[in-house]
Order: sequence, then C-alpha cells, then structure tokens
Amino acid sequence: MAYLRSDNEKLEIDYSAEKIWATIPLAVESLKWRIEEADDVTYRVKIKTKGAFLSYGSVLMVGVVAIDEKKCRMIITGETPVTTITSMADFGRTRDRIDFFIEALVKVIDAKKEPTESASV
Repeated sequence: MAYLRSDNEKLEIDYSAEKIWATIPLAVESLKWRIEEADDVTYRVKIKTKGAFLSYGSVLMVGVVAIDEKKCRMIITGETPVTTITSMADFGRTRDRIDFFIEALVKVIDAKKEPTESASV
C-alpha cells in the first residue's frame, strides 16, 4: 500500500520576490533536480527531486509571495510517496529535501552577492 508523506516550511526572506524567483532555477539546477511546472505570474513552481536507494523522489511545491519591495514569504510543501517496504528507509526524506533546497537557495544567493568595500580591503 502506498501513501504520501508530506512536510512544509514557511520562511520570510529579506530579498524581493523577483530576486528569489530568479534564484530558484539556479538552486534546482545545482541539486540536479528538475522543474516540472513554473508559473511566472503567481511565482509558483513544482520541483521533482531524485530518488535514492529504497526511496522515491519527492515533489516540492514552492510559492513566493511579496510582502513588500525588499521582503518576501516562501512556502514550500513537499510530498514523498512511500510504501510499507520503503517507509522506514524513507522516514524524514521529505524534510531533508526541503532543507537541501533551502541550503542550495542560500548558497546561490550568497554566490550572487556583490562584495562590499570593507571585504575587499
């Protein structure tokens, strides 16, 4: 019997929604995952992760909403199909994959930051 394990995360980010939206494909690419659907109007994307030994890939749904010009909210919902055979090996994978996505997003944003004058001295 198969069922879905789900998890979610809500974040407030000190960057504009446009900047985060532009960074998401780069983070997905760095993880070697793929974007299945993307809506540039509503800032919603569906991401398919890779599976692992005794586990299926997850689907992450990411939505970005502007709070103001310099802040946004990102909502990530992940779902992983599991079976009675994979349920123990797959425990916590959805949460891990959400965390991997957030870490990849942070790395891409940090790599795009311009060095400040004090850092170059």
